[in-house]
Amino acid sequence: MRVRRRHRLLRAARKSRELTCLQDNTASIRPSDVLLVSTMRNEQIRLPYFLDYYRGLGINHFLFVDNGSEDGTADYLAGMADVSLWQTHASYRKSNFGVDWMNHLKRKYAHGHWVLVVDPDELFIYPFCDTRPIQALTDWLDNSAIRSFSAMLIDTYPKGRISDLPYQAGQNPLEIANWFDSGNYTISKNLMYGNPWIQGGPRARVFFADEPKKAPALNKTPLVKWDHRYAYVSSTHAILPRGLNQVYETDGGEKASGALLHTKFLDTFGTKAKEELQRSEHYAGSREYKAYADSLEQQPDLWCKWSEKYINWRQLEILGLMSKGNWA
Repeated sequence: MRVRRRHRLLRAARKSRELTCLQDNTASIRPSDVLLVSTMRNEQIRLPYFLDYYRGLGINHFLFVDNGSEDGTADYLAGMADVSLWQTHASYRKSNFGVDWMNHLKRKYAHGHWVLVVDPDELFIYPFCDTRPIQALTDWLDNSAIRSFSAMLIDTYPKGRISDLPYQAGQNPLEIANWFDSGNYTISKNLMYGNPWIQGGPRARVFFADEPKKAPALNKTPLVKWDHRYAYVSSTHAILPRGLNQVYETDGGEKASGALLHTKFLDTFGTKAKEELQRSEHYAGSREYKAYADSLEQQPDLWCKWSEKYINWRQLEILGLMSKGNWA
C-alpha cells in the first residue's frame, strides 16, 4: 500500500504539469482555513448557488480545476478573492478522472488543513449543519482524533420527468430535485482498501436495473485532515493510507457521518450526459453515461411510491443514512 501511495503521489506530480494557473489567491490561506477542492467542466450554471452554499457552511478558500469549460466558467470566477483557479485541456480520463490534479493541489496547498472534495452537483450535509458551521464539525473531529469523515451519496430527483422544470443559475437545486430513495441500498466491504462499498438508489433502480452490481458507488470520504503524504485513489471513494477508509464503527458503536445530496438530475442533465458520452472521458468507457443516454431517450420519471421528500439532516439520520454519533 505504501508503494501504491507513492505511485499516486508521483502521478500527481507528473500530471501537475498539465495545469495552468489562471488565478492564484493561495497566499491568503490561513492555517485554520477549511478548503474545498473540485474539478469541473461546463458547470457555470451551478456555480452561483454552489459558492453561496459552501461559503454559508464556512468554507474559507476554493481550489478549482477547470477542465476545458466552454461556458464562461473561468470568466465567472475571475476576481473572486477566495477562489484559486487552474485550467487544463488535458484528458480527464488519463488524469485518473481528475484525481491526479486534485491530489497535487492538496499536496501543495492543503497540508494541515481540513479539506472537502466535492463535485459541483454535490451538497455536503453533516450533523447540525443547519445551525453550526463546518468549523464546528472539524474542531470536534480534531478533538476526537478523527482524521476522515464519510458521507453517503444520496441521489435527489424531481417528481415527474427530469426535463419538466428548468433550472436557473443561482437557484437551490433542491427546489426542483427534492426527492430521494429512503431505502434500496446495499453495502459490502472493499477488501483491498478497507472502505465500505454502497450501491443502490434511483441509478441502480432505473439506469442499472438489469445489472445493479454495476451501478455507481455511493460511498465517499470527502472531508479529510490533509497530509502531504495522503492520496485519493478512486474519486473520494477510497484513500491511502488505508486507515482513513475506516469511517464506520464495526464493534457495535456508531461513528458520526454525513451525506452528499447529489443533484445531478435537473433538466440540464440530458445535454450533459450526451456531451460526456461523446467525450468518453469517464470511468469504464463512460459506461455510466451510456446507461443514462439510453434511458433518457424515454424521459424516465425517477419518482416511485417509496420516494421520500427531503426535509433536513435529522430526517436522514432517522432513516439511517447518516449519523451524529456521539457528537452532541
